[in-house]
Amino acid sequence: MLGIPNLPSKLPSRNWMIFWAVTTTITGAIIYDKREKKRTTARWAHAVEHLAKEPLPNGLAQVRKLTIYLSSPPGNGLRVAQDHYTEYVKPILAASGLDWEFVQGRREGDVRAVVAERARKIRRDWETSEDAPLDHEPTKDEIVEAHRKRNGIPEYEGVRGEVIIGRHTWKEYVRGLHEGWLGPLTPPSKPEPVPEPQTDGGEEKKAEEETPKSTRPPQPRPHNTTNDYLTESLPLLTPSEFTPVVLIPEPHILGFLSTPKRLVRFFNRRKLADDIGREVAAACLLAYRDFKELPATGSDGATADQMQYEQEKELEWEERDWIKTVWKEDDPKAAMDTEVTEKILARPMVLDQRVVSRMRRFELQPEDETRAKEIKVPEEEVEGWTKGKLRQLFRWGASQFKSEKRVPVTDSEEE
Repeated sequence: MLGIPNLPSKLPSRNWMIFWAVTTTITGAIIYDKREKKRTTARWAHAVEHLAKEPLPNGLAQVRKLTIYLSSPPGNGLRVAQDHYTEYVKPILAASGLDWEFVQGRREGDVRAVVAERARKIRRDWETSEDAPLDHEPTKDEIVEAHRKRNGIPEYEGVRGEVIIGRHTWKEYVRGLHEGWLGPLTPPSKPEPVPEPQTDGGEEKKAEEETPKSTRPPQPRPHNTTNDYLTESLPLLTPSEFTPVVLIPEPHILGFLSTPKRLVRFFNRRKLADDIGREVAAACLLAYRDFKELPATGSDGATADQMQYEQEKELEWEERDWIKTVWKEDDPKAAMDTEVTEKILARPMVLDQRVVSRMRRFELQPEDETRAKEIKVPEEEVEGWTKGKLRQLFRWGASQFKSEKRVPVTDSEEE
């Protein structure tokens, strides 16, 4: 009738109704969260994009550079941390126009070794003259620094900043900071292995030991332990303030039984993007404060009059999601054969007041957060491919309709 096709005489079955309702709900939740996550990231990117438009003092001046520390989360590889950085941190840094460099750790202790060595390098520079010849092969950073000095390129004289991703990276960073500023400049002597008695298959066993187990360079051994902090002295030229840091959360949980918790986080990535965007914006806008002292919670035998440092509580909730093998005590004999020179993640943080009192933390100012909340992100920046193509098709059709309604101009009217 009237060209209308025959409509179905009844509704779909109950099972089909349930299927389409569940599928539509899940799809809508995923699309909504993804769009709002992109909107939140874009809002924080707009909040710092004015920094990229600020002119430099001169053509040779260097821009402010941040150092980004990331490492493999417990039980997983470095690619997971890299994807987390690319998705949540990189868009805001790219909009700010700042420069940055990476320190990446593939195994436990790599970040600790780099942080400690950088602190020791500063201490060595105090003791050596600029014109003194190097007693080692120059590194890449030393070559670049020498090139800048020859060409008269001044160093950036200001607060730089360090971005630390994840609780596991934070624990290594703090340990490396204490090792570099309190420990000795020379590494401790390596204990000689105790020879084992030879058996009938001794020659084969010796050949296996000589075969390299890994192509990676050996991890530098720590120059001190946490028990040495009280007996070690801080250098006199130690700066009163260390480079400010910002902590980026990296929720990471494995296991089939953790599926409900992972689903809840998957459908609420927009909240994580907002928390990370706030922290990254604080580092870009150069707003920082001192770390606080917190009252003890009474756990681990602590009394009410004792104080705890804020550094101990930063991202502490992430440890509850770590795999059980992190907390498993290794066999002392097996620990001699591993590439990890020190267990850091499974042990509590040991802090020294002389070091932690010099640490600073980035924190967004209230006026900057209010300004960021007032930023309106256009829908075209966050819409998906389908909606964007439909919008383009509609605009193309509207432009064609307008062009058809134009009245042609005759030759007489032109004269």
